Amino acid sequence: MLRRKPGEKHRIELTVNGRRMAGHAEPRMLLVDFLRHELRLYGTHVGCEHGVCGACTVIIDGRATRSCVRYAVQCDGAEIRTVEGLAAGEDLNALQQAFSRHAALQCGFCTAGILMSVTQFLAETPRPTEAQVRDMLSGHICRCTGYEGMVRAILEVAHSSAEA
Repeated sequence: MLRRKPGEKHRIELTVNGRRMAGHAEPRMLLVDFLRHELRLYGTHVGCEHGVCGACTVIIDGRATRSCVRYAVQCDGAEIRTVEGLAAGEDLNALQQAFSRHAALQCGFCTAGILMSVTQFLAETPRPTEAQVRDMLSGHICRCTGYEGMVRAILEVAHSSAEA
């Protein structure tokens, strides 16, 4: 077993949004804190810090994952996608545009994590029913919107992708 002295940091290398990045983390540093404080990617939010609210959701090696319950050192070598990686420069992707059109966000605190979960969800379930969308969203806490706009936006994107 590799042992480190208290406060000693590990070098972590990741591919984040298609770019190779590196930083240093103590063994107990959470991935959400590593992304925000070490890599300066502030789109991933710290919410409940217990993996319940979903605000910190990122995609790790193709799976939507709560970054507040994963240590940064566990992700050494992983491929991570954060909300910053959804848009192409200043151009929002179809999902982000639909969220805007359908007023699917208000304060926006939960939005980044929801967008990441929806991204994986639509990749796995390209033609979801409304019930499937609502079930997926049940893993996220939003105190502002009531979820209706989110459901409409997700279904619009799914249906337009299915028609293409």
